[in-house]
Amino acid sequence: MSIRVLIADDQAVSRQGLRMILGSQPDIEVIGEAIDGLDALGQVERKRPDVVLMDIRMPRMDGLEATRRLRDDPAVQVIVITTFDLDEYVLEALRAGAVGFLVKDSTPELIIDAVRVVHRGDALIAPEVTRRLLAQFTAAAPARAGDPALDELTPRERDVLLGIAAGRSNAAIAATLDLEESTVKKYVVRMLAKLGLASRVQAVIFAYETGLVAPGDGPRAG
Repeated sequence: MSIRVLIADDQAVSRQGLRMILGSQPDIEVIGEAIDGLDALGQVERKRPDVVLMDIRMPRMDGLEATRRLRDDPAVQVIVITTFDLDEYVLEALRAGAVGFLVKDSTPELIIDAVRVVHRGDALIAPEVTRRLLAQFTAAAPARAGDPALDELTPRERDVLLGIAAGRSNAAIAATLDLEESTVKKYVVRMLAKLGLASRVQAVIFAYETGLVAPGDGPRAG
């Protein structure tokens, strides 16, 4: 079955460009275009896409607010794609529940891959954005060191969290831990629920903010 994609952007040229890129793929179907966040919410309700490509700056309702309102819908994955790769936009988008962040000048190959990756249940952030975010986490002291929620995780759930924070896919985590990929997916769901997180990306942020992992040092023992 095709991956059903909704494009939300107030600029017609951007929507058309994304439609051309994604529509060229046999496994991706663009099922609609929304002109702002409010329109996107309505179309999500009616058309039930698998993935939403969401711009940030839009009239009536911006992409960040629309993403927050979709956060509790597990069937819909949001990739924020915007002209502005400012750090505050990135962090706000990820905390709002987006599972991916791309800039609009990303290559067609990266945009196509992002849709496939998030549909599989993984997360994707543009490499140049990831580097800046890790540098930012390195410079800032952990805000939630010793979070008691970590004590609720089983050893396997903690291993899965460390794998996600290291940027590994479910398949890569499964290979590392000698588990079935379907088993890893179950651990991911349970781990996110225990930590009160909405997505893998939020799990990465949590891992860095609590000091569980440190950029450049790899996962910390414990």
